Amino acid sequence: MNRYFFLLVTLLAAVTADAQLNVQFHYDFGHDIYGSELSNRPRMTATVEDFTADKWGSTYFFIDADIAEHGVRSGYGEFSRELRFWDAPFAAHLEINGGLNAASGSFDNAYLVGPAWNWHNGNFSKTFSVQLMYKYLAHKEHHGGSNHSVQLTEVWGLHFATGLFTFSGYCDLWYDKGVSGNLVLSSEPQFWVNMWRLRGMDSDAKWSIGTEWEVSNNLVWPMDGINNRFYVIPTLAMKWTF
Repeated sequence: MNRYFFLLVTLLAAVTADAQLNVQFHYDFGHDIYGSELSNRPRMTATVEDFTADKWGSTYFFIDADIAEHGVRSGYGEFSRELRFWDAPFAAHLEINGGLNAASGSFDNAYLVGPAWNWHNGNFSKTFSVQLMYKYLAHKEHHGGSNHSVQLTEVWGLHFATGLFTFSGYCDLWYDKGVSGNLVLSSEPQFWVNMWRLRGMDSDAKWSIGTEWEVSNNLVWPMDGINNRFYVIPTLAMKWTF
């Protein structure tokens, strides 16, 4: 699985060579906070992320690789395309999510479609997006859930202190009748210190240090195999922006 995963990352990076993308490395503190409850959780995650805007809309993707002691344990990715041929701030949002796991094989794909409302200020230092989408969860009926769902997503970005700091992230909330309360929450706010903005630093070496906080409910699978809990899991991270 490792070879095919990194081949996919390389191909995606190649086809977006003219776009801005970043690579992130996260050290996960789930083991330290929750102990044996999350002993199955890898400590390292590598992420490739890209956002490209064009005259027809925008394209976004990210791919996560969870790295365990003996190599990549799982890979997960999301790919979305927004289409807008008009001046209004609304766009049509199309998305597909899925991945692979060394223990259980492929994750069930999710397919989403719906409207998105996007906003930014004049210099793009503040951005915000809201998406309300129909979500099709492939093979979910085999796990006690339903194939059909609705997802609400918010995505934000805030650059301040002359670009030295960045606060960004997303929040997903979707219906799943197979979990406690019928709702799944997933949010990952990030805070970055953009080191190239400091006086005396090379402005072409666009590296950042920061943290990501994974906030979730009914999402993370602990050792007992029951995903009905609330977790807050921070990381220590480094990012390079191309």
